[in-house]
Amino acid sequence: MEKQYRRKKTPESRRKELFDLYIRRHDRINNWDLVDLASRHVVGGYLLDKPRDLLYTLAHSDNIWERRTAITSTAAFIRVGDLDDAFKISEILLHDEQDLIHKAVGWMLRAAGSSDRQRLVGFLDQYAATMPRTMLRAAIEHFDKAERDHYLGMKKPR
Repeated sequence: MEKQYRRKKTPESRRKELFDLYIRRHDRINNWDLVDLASRHVVGGYLLDKPRDLLYTLAHSDNIWERRTAITSTAAFIRVGDLDDAFKISEILLHDEQDLIHKAVGWMLRAAGSSDRQRLVGFLDQYAATMPRTMLRAAIEHFDKAERDHYLGMKKPR
């Protein structure tokens, strides 16, 4: 799906069909690599110039793969400098119980921070003390040691 979607010759009508198929048969997705391979292009790429309400529905889903699709799809938006959905969905998934969600959120936060470091720093200043460690470590991976130590040393408010 992802390769077909990305081909320059693929018409928009076929891209819509691939998007619709991915969403309609999301119940068949059962591991992180199926999400990560297709969500950025098939979902995120398709939604670049469209409403993104679906991602917020997926972010609130009981299904881990739908939640992961919600956050990893934002990679397409991040790539073009559109960071709002990445930060909003990260906030929704901030206290998710699944490590695979923590990793994906941290990964998208780090990517968003590459475009707008100050926005990432603001997000971390607000949430680092309560973020799951896996998420935080992924988000701050490109920070220097002093900055990493600062965020890793933040204490949870009482």
